[in-house]
Amino acid sequence: MPNVPYVTLNNGVTMPMLGLGVYLTPGDQTASAVQSALSAGYRMVDTAAVYGNEREVGEGIKRSGLNRSDLFVTTKLWMADYGYDQALRGFDASLEKLGLDYVDLYLLHWPAPSSFEATSSAYRAAESLLAQKRTRAIGVCNFNADHLDRLAWTATIGPAINQIELHPLFSQQKLRRENAARNIVTQAWSPIGGIYINHPNDPSHITRVLDHPVLVGLAAKHGRTAAQVVLRWHIQNGTAVIPKSVNSQRIAQNIRVFDFALTDDDMHAIDALDTGTRAGRDPEQFDMDFIRARAAAAKKAEQAASPTGRSPG
Repeated sequence: MPNVPYVTLNNGVTMPMLGLGVYLTPGDQTASAVQSALSAGYRMVDTAAVYGNEREVGEGIKRSGLNRSDLFVTTKLWMADYGYDQALRGFDASLEKLGLDYVDLYLLHWPAPSSFEATSSAYRAAESLLAQKRTRAIGVCNFNADHLDRLAWTATIGPAINQIELHPLFSQQKLRRENAARNIVTQAWSPIGGIYINHPNDPSHITRVLDHPVLVGLAAKHGRTAAQVVLRWHIQNGTAVIPKSVNSQRIAQNIRVFDFALTDDDMHAIDALDTGTRAGRDPEQFDMDFIRARAAAAKKAEQAASPTGRSPG
């Protein structure tokens, strides 16, 4: 069984450096993916309210037969539930779907800059959940340094985690340093670049990070897959990772990254792939105002397309 190292968070809780992510994992495949991961030695699973598969994550955990105390379960609060009371209700809903008495890590999913008062209120609710021991640690996702500073104005407990887009083409070195200066662990979402395939800017020209010649060459050098090389790069940088897969073979491969090491030259070669350009949403723009505006534009377009000028139904 792979010996996954743990990192100690700023409140003393320990967390595996590698776990399974389930973003965009279909509901009918989630439970089996979680079960496969736990059988392969994973002890951390990362989900979110907006993923729509918390219930199936809970089912996979049940099927594993593992003791709850041996697992590290993360879920996230969606922006529509920001605000103090709304956040508490959102947490209750997630816990009920997961079928658990507590989670190990509860995260705010985005900073929602145009609604930051609601963001701060939601974080205060997370602090209360921590005090009640309904979660063992709290943190954030997609916060830049300015968001972290704004949160600090009202927070009494610093985030344990900042989960951000991070892969060889967008390595976020400055934000990683900012997190470390605040005693916040950086955790990478889309650690092997799946964001380019899941949400391509240009579907006719999809970027496949794992096909990059540098990564393919390093994989051949070490007798590993390109995904294993990238995950090892993250680990040696001190970054926690949550690679996503529904394929049991790839799930097993992705955790086998603790029995080899990249050289300094290898690390520098991967560092040099950074483009400085994110593939996912910009946290400064992706918030509830953006979502509402997009929904209004879609409704307007739908009405314009209707012969009567009204939305169907």
